[in-house]
Amino acid sequence: MALFLCLLFVLVSSANACDRCVHQSKAAYFSKASALSSGACGYGSLALGLSGGHLAAGVSSLYKDGAGCGACFQIRCINSTLCSSKGTRVTLTDLNHNNQTDFVLSSRAFMAMANQGMGQDILKLGIVDVEYKRIPCEYKNQNLAVRVEESSQKPNYLAIKLLFQGGQTEIVGMDVAQVGSSNWNFMSRNYGAVWDTSRVPTGALQFRFVVTSGFDGKWIWAKSVLPADWKTGVIYDSGVQITDIAKEGCSPCDDGSWR
Repeated sequence: MALFLCLLFVLVSSANACDRCVHQSKAAYFSKASALSSGACGYGSLALGLSGGHLAAGVSSLYKDGAGCGACFQIRCINSTLCSSKGTRVTLTDLNHNNQTDFVLSSRAFMAMANQGMGQDILKLGIVDVEYKRIPCEYKNQNLAVRVEESSQKPNYLAIKLLFQGGQTEIVGMDVAQVGSSNWNFMSRNYGAVWDTSRVPTGALQFRFVVTSGFDGKWIWAKSVLPADWKTGVIYDSGVQITDIAKEGCSPCDDGSWR
């Protein structure tokens, strides 16, 4: 227990203490959303179901070695003639290797920042100045889901992908055990939203997740997720929803409000 508390403290302390404050940067776009859906988070075509094709690749400080996968952001360009004051919501699905912009958006998301009828005009610019902030992800009537990856090989290897992670949170650790057992085995982040282990318990499986949100963190326990006859390529309902909102200490001049 002492080891767990120490680990949780380290993981929570590493969280961004001002994650939902307004930041200024630039954003570009990819012409095809598929370029972002097949990116570093590993969502593949499932990414299109997360935010209606409003996808984003974020720089490493937003990608966070994969912990930022699935994070939601409100983003707007600051050209008031061309762009709306509201902007649009995007989901992070890829790593942006170009440090000239914090985001590379799908063309659909890029156009959604524009005023009505000006979508093509913003595309012609290619890159725009933006403001953005982290916001909670909302998946109404949708629990956190677990997809068993095709690379899994019972009984020696299990790889899963996490989907529909709500709230303003990051999953920074997880364990797996047989349902009814307290013998937990840790899982490692393989990449992006994919976690794996070579120590696969037999029978039906339960999971527990270390979830952080700003300065706060806790365990979330999904008591029965995978049946004993789990199959690759299948998405399973975890039975739990994550809705936590970050507790943060933004400075008064950068408090998360649109200016």
